[in-house]
Amino acid sequence: MNYFIKIIIGLLAFNMLYAQNNHPRLILTSDDVKKIRKNIGQVPLFDITIEKAKREIDNELNKIIDVPKPVHEAGGYTHEQHKRNFLNMQKAGVLFQITADTKYAKYVKDILLIYAKKYPTWGLHPSKKSYAPGRVFWQSLNDANWLVYTSQAYDCIYNYLTKKERSVIEKDLFYPFAKHISEDSPQFFNRIHNHSTWATAAVGMIGLVMNDDKLLNHALYGLNTDNDSSKEIMDDDGGFLFSENNKGFIANLESPFSPDGYLTEGPYYQRYAMYPFMTFAVSLYNSKKSNLFNYKNGVLVKAVETLIQLSNSKGEFFPINDAQKGMSIFSRELITAVSNAYYYGNKNSSLLDIAIDQERVSLDSAGFAVALDIENGFNTDFVKKSVSFGDGSNGNKGGLAVIRSDNIELLYKYTSHGLSHGHYDKLTYLYYVNGEEMVQDYGLARFVNIEQKNGGGYLKENKTWAKQTIAHNTLSVNQKTQFNGSYKLASQNHSKFLFKSFENENLKVVSAIEDNAYPGTTFQRTFFVLKDVSLSNSVVFDIINIYAEEENDYDLPFYFVGQPIEHNIIFKNNDTLTAFGLDYGYQHLWNIAEGKSKDDLIRFNWLKNNVFLTKTSINQIDDQQFFVRIGANDPDFNLRNDPGLITRRNAKNTVFISSIEAHGKYSPVSEFATNSRSEIKNLKQEFHNNFYTSFSVELLNNTKYLFIIVHNSDDTEKKHSLTVGTDSFNWKGPYYFKKL
Repeated sequence: MNYFIKIIIGLLAFNMLYAQNNHPRLILTSDDVKKIRKNIGQVPLFDITIEKAKREIDNELNKIIDVPKPVHEAGGYTHEQHKRNFLNMQKAGVLFQITADTKYAKYVKDILLIYAKKYPTWGLHPSKKSYAPGRVFWQSLNDANWLVYTSQAYDCIYNYLTKKERSVIEKDLFYPFAKHISEDSPQFFNRIHNHSTWATAAVGMIGLVMNDDKLLNHALYGLNTDNDSSKEIMDDDGGFLFSENNKGFIANLESPFSPDGYLTEGPYYQRYAMYPFMTFAVSLYNSKKSNLFNYKNGVLVKAVETLIQLSNSKGEFFPINDAQKGMSIFSRELITAVSNAYYYGNKNSSLLDIAIDQERVSLDSAGFAVALDIENGFNTDFVKKSVSFGDGSNGNKGGLAVIRSDNIELLYKYTSHGLSHGHYDKLTYLYYVNGEEMVQDYGLARFVNIEQKNGGGYLKENKTWAKQTIAHNTLSVNQKTQFNGSYKLASQNHSKFLFKSFENENLKVVSAIEDNAYPGTTFQRTFFVLKDVSLSNSVVFDIINIYAEEENDYDLPFYFVGQPIEHNIIFKNNDTLTAFGLDYGYQHLWNIAEGKSKDDLIRFNWLKNNVFLTKTSINQIDDQQFFVRIGANDPDFNLRNDPGLITRRNAKNTVFISSIEAHGKYSPVSEFATNSRSEIKNLKQEFHNNFYTSFSVELLNNTKYLFIIVHNSDDTEKKHSLTVGTDSFNWKGPYYFKKL
């Protein structure tokens, strides 16, 4: 890190006389512009991108410029209009450079002069709901969005403007704008968070355009302030702010990214933050010849490749932590990120494959290079595979894994908390078939940019439901949330990764352990994914070993997506609906029915997207089963009314063993159901003590497999010996697997 900081500091002394009139210099350079102009009409994907932008902006040229006084929150008229303005200005600025048509420069100039006239008359946004209110938008985060995009437009038309026009725009708009989101909002600017990434990039980029070293220094290294008040402030996401020793863009690049390129806030916000990360890095490269793409062993480029791996087969990001479902690699942030990662990174040809799928490239130097290399046929396949990523700046604070086998994808989460966007869901999972979510994570409780729902911001149910442990497919102890719902405590701890093996095509395994979420209770969760030629699809085996100092109630939820078809639980429907509990998220669950099963195995069969699925669980005689539905104590109907099945067991040390399989299909046209029942004949616990757990599975064709897990071990060299029934097994490492 120190090596790169020294380089950056040295490059701040770059010859300013040369740089003063050298525009554009953020996402485009004059040499790039010449090359693009020379090749217009010969690079189809880039030509398509240009034509799309021209249609959009040419349509705007026929309208009266609208710069309204800020009134509305996210999704409201003034919010959306200011958002359109910055997106349009950025495109128009680039179009001016590429086409040399001054109508685009004039359009940007006219808008900026109106903002320069009006901005000084606006105080804080009237909403004042944010921990850091903006002046153009309800929160300074959106103001930072505006400046990141608008600085690019200003850079593109800089030499088109007169000196007097630049003076007015900078004095009345850009300097006070940058001051508001930095010096006037240190609780927003001096953070390790995606908010601060946007803020520092915004101030740094406008500083580069205006040749202001002070602004650039603030952006890179944060503000020097003794302001300590942020300790008592809760941000808009429901997390408390804490004073950080590290601040500024470099710290945000260093601290929240693991060496694998995973951002601790999760893929939804990593996607969002990649735009300022990439765009500011490109701007520094073009303006100062400072190559942040080599920083931390190329973590920015790795981050893009990691994000793609953290999307399902349809390209949608796995919705862990605060995340809106459906966000995908087709977002404008990822289009820019893919183009930049390819051009400024190591020219990974498989990224061209993603750009082809996106059917767009960024409207800049990188996008042109990507489109040109696609036209030249340099693309290779991007392969989504079974992968794992560490969390934390050194990659040693837990992590997450994606197992892919046949048509299934399993995401296993054992990360650190994830800053204020984190959920209390240690050792949870999601399960997909053919890119469709079959066992779900709720995601966030928010209707993004829908003004009627709390101004498009987070709903109170995000804290009371979506973040709570019971809202996830993981263990709740004594009807309480992990870490007792303490953000500070959760942020100080992380799960521990134990072992994984993805090399064997027929068996993939990953295991992690959590010993801080509940005092006196430790639980280890291991997933095996088995592929067998007799099976329609690979089967997931889920084993949770629990060790406790005393007896507890263990609740294990299972939020399936689809229509229940068949089960062997004797349920009694509750005539009067009541909430499942009083707090910790239980208050938002309707207790629909209660029951038990007398069988050794519990079978729960459901149908989703014409695919049959079954969860098979080893039953204990006193296990209680609850059929629940989300939506209790929700007078504004903010929550989805999704179903779930919860197993409750009272025990001290115990083990939950279950399987999930996709095994058939239904045709609504032919009205035929094929292979609609489980392909597992039997699932049996063979052995369990404080050191080992063994179970077997027998398939319908009588094939039998044995699995053994060593408790709390990551030692791949240690030798083990265990007698199961009349057979003895010897092996090396933390697990054993054998086809019998």
